[in-house]
Amino acid sequence: MATPSQKEHSRLNASFKVLNRDLRLIFASNLVGAFGDGLYAYILPYYIAEALGAHPVEVGILFALTSLTAALTLLVAGAIADKYDRKKIMIAGWVAWLPAPIIFAFANNWVQAIPGMILWGFWLGGPTSTAYIVTAADKNRLTLAFTMISSAWSLGYIFAPALGGYMAGKVGMTTVFLAAFTLYALAAFTLGFIRSQRAPRQHEKIEDSPSTALQLLKTKKLALISAFFAAVMFAMMMFRPFVPEFLAEVYHYEKFEIGVLGSVAFAGSAVLGIILGRFGDKYGKKLSLATSMALCSFSLAVMLLTSNLYILTFAFFLMGASYITWSLMSAIIGPMAPEHIRAKWISIPQTVSMLASILAPYVGGVLYSVEPNMLFIAAVAMTSALAVIALNQKF
Repeated sequence: MATPSQKEHSRLNASFKVLNRDLRLIFASNLVGAFGDGLYAYILPYYIAEALGAHPVEVGILFALTSLTAALTLLVAGAIADKYDRKKIMIAGWVAWLPAPIIFAFANNWVQAIPGMILWGFWLGGPTSTAYIVTAADKNRLTLAFTMISSAWSLGYIFAPALGGYMAGKVGMTTVFLAAFTLYALAAFTLGFIRSQRAPRQHEKIEDSPSTALQLLKTKKLALISAFFAAVMFAMMMFRPFVPEFLAEVYHYEKFEIGVLGSVAFAGSAVLGIILGRFGDKYGKKLSLATSMALCSFSLAVMLLTSNLYILTFAFFLMGASYITWSLMSAIIGPMAPEHIRAKWISIPQTVSMLASILAPYVGGVLYSVEPNMLFIAAVAMTSALAVIALNQKF
């Protein structure tokens, strides 16, 4: 008789088998690249403030530039990914990131870090990889395919921040940035082995068929789903940046304990991603998305009710569901899009969602400054409402 651990290992193997050769290479690329990104992403705000002399407002400006660049490049990626080889565009996405850690390593002040923050915001892989995965994956296991590939990012982020912090203390941030550069290059190199993929050419122009981004957004179906997903991302990004601050200021946790809880959340994202992926393929994508919203709401409510580390560890594991909403949304959007304009179609809700996420931290900051609990009460209410709305959507 198989032991529980053997059964779990068997389930993981079965989940991983949903990925074909190309999708496994994308998984490996994301895992390597995410580990490189995680080496410095968590401590970058601190580095910019302490080493490059930036004030909090200036740090906010830098990260706003990154988010704005991401929103703009999503549209660009959506346009070119339907015209050219999607494989090359995905590789270009990693190549665009290569100079960023080098710029950070040799910047002497926060102004010199601006080009790095802009390049770090290039997100050519957003709609491109979504379109690639939809085309390459088994349509009956699409949700699991997306959440499995997304889990690679979570796995990369579990240990990387701690290692990056340790390396920074022992050998300095320059070495950390160079290590990230190397891993970005390896992620790009790995994608070189996937098959090329192009959108099929539309030989005849379909009458009244929307083609530009503005025309696409005017279609009722896409406009509604874009608005809904923008609300989801707004809710996520409204509270997420303030969780570590809440733990430090309200519950008086130290950096190590906060870091451990962050790692638990990423571990939860990896595990829950696989569970909700299988759940979505069996019972429906909207039910899977609603469940992720409900788990997020429940975990925030628990965080507000107790400062007990053991209970918070459980809550933060469930909070990992907030990191898989993007992959669940991609699984929903992707199959809806016409194949010949799939990437462009996908880029619309992704861009609208990203634009909403730029404003969200400001609103969260205002609520937090009034009363920390107010922010998280609002987040609980919003995520609960979004869970109900998701159940009533026609995806």
